[in-house]
Amino acid sequence: MYPSRFHYEAPRTLDEAFEAIQAYGDEAKILAGGMSLIPLIKLRFAAPACIVDINNIPGLDYHEEEGGSLRIGALCRHRTLERSSLLRNNYPVMYATAPLIADPMVRNRGTLVGSICHADPQGDWASVMLSLGGEIIARNAEGRERTIPVSEFVVGPFQNSLQTGEIAVAARVPAAQGTRKGTYLKLERRVGDFATVGVAINLEMSGGTVNRAGIALTGVGSNNIKCTSAEQALAGKSLNSSTIDQAARLAAEASEPKSDVRGSAEYKRHIVYTFVQRGLSSREARAA
Repeated sequence: MYPSRFHYEAPRTLDEAFEAIQAYGDEAKILAGGMSLIPLIKLRFAAPACIVDINNIPGLDYHEEEGGSLRIGALCRHRTLERSSLLRNNYPVMYATAPLIADPMVRNRGTLVGSICHADPQGDWASVMLSLGGEIIARNAEGRERTIPVSEFVVGPFQNSLQTGEIAVAARVPAAQGTRKGTYLKLERRVGDFATVGVAINLEMSGGTVNRAGIALTGVGSNNIKCTSAEQALAGKSLNSSTIDQAARLAAEASEPKSDVRGSAEYKRHIVYTFVQRGLSSREARAA
């Protein structure tokens, strides 16, 4: 199927990008990786009047630590994160996730910020950022930046809280409260498929005690789910069979799966329980 006609802009600065989206308002769409937007346009599920391609704008393809926090630019590709020594050493849940994003073609072009803006309930990065307490940095034409927690940024299936005229320029992970441990576990029917169930686990620990826990779920609800009760059950405690079992049960209870071709709701809820147990019982987590 051919897409509807649209105007194409390829700005070389953010100011030029803002001019384009101001001219078209809600009818303009930002293109970074395009791995979600282009299929929607080709299937005519989306028909923007203008596509604003930001790939020629310099300075947006970074990921770096700044004052203990991690900042990821809007053009930082999945592939860059997959190969990042910074993530390997300091952000284990992100490093575990990057190779599981779709397939190599998508990882070469797609971006973390674009994935979160797309707000697909089966998107992996939103769960990871929920577990990390991550934020999206939005900028408007006047240069003002707005910091939005991912828990407030994704407001519904394929819906985010960007205001008209704003561009998501970066994602941010706050500084850790201790040593980070964690992982991302994903059940998929075949390599590159959307998650039947995904579980992101981030632990920030000191001396065997969990200072902060982050647990979030993919594919088992209308949005990515932050398991607040399970996180609270771990905070201030050590990891043992009792605390791990309690957190796994609370995470399973927080899930909202539906039966479909990927499995029954009961099966998916059991996978959530199993994955949380497995992630918290890993040798790395217990050794922290």
